[in-house]
Amino acid sequence: MSSKNYEALVVYSIAQGEEKAKELEARFQTMIDENATAEVTDPWGVRRLAYPINDEPQGYYVLYRFAAEPEFPAEFNRVLKITDGVLRVLVTVRPELKPKDEPDETAEEEET
Repeated sequence: MSSKNYEALVVYSIAQGEEKAKELEARFQTMIDENATAEVTDPWGVRRLAYPINDEPQGYYVLYRFAAEPEFPAEFNRVLKITDGVLRVLVTVRPELKPKDEPDETAEEEET
């Protein structure tokens, strides 16, 4: 099987402090490094949530981008969801982007 590109947006709790959230960020970065090819880890920092989750108005956001076999993202998602200190997680497949110079194969040529 070939690997695909994934994104995982994780919101960590800051109820026990921002340092605890950064420890969790590092823990899951290690998990990605051991099981996938890490591309980018982008910590967004503390941000206000759209609505309170577990009575918390703010969370520590981190965006992970990685390439992996299809089995790893499911396990990564499962472990995140059962970990204390994780408020929300969303793992998605990133679509393959075509270069601007490459013609779109789905577009039909218009005849004049």
